[in-house]
Amino acid sequence: MDKGTIVRTVALAIAWLNALLAQYNLQPIPVLDEETIAYGLALIASIWGWFKNNYVTLKGKQQKKVLQQNNLAK
Repeated sequence: MDKGTIVRTVALAIAWLNALLAQYNLQPIPVLDEETIAYGLALIASIWGWFKNNYVTLKGKQQKKVLQQNNLAK
């Protein structure tokens, strides 16, 4: 596994642990308040999803061009 996969997995595990602790009225991880963590995760997930599903980088634009040349994308 690469570093990115490990970091994303750990972040996901911490987020779920924090959500479960809050759900069962236990003390959540005292890094930030729950609302800030929720909004932060939603923001990161939305930006990441937008970035990964759109051709915004030079490499992405080249990939789209190749897909279009092979009639695999609109």
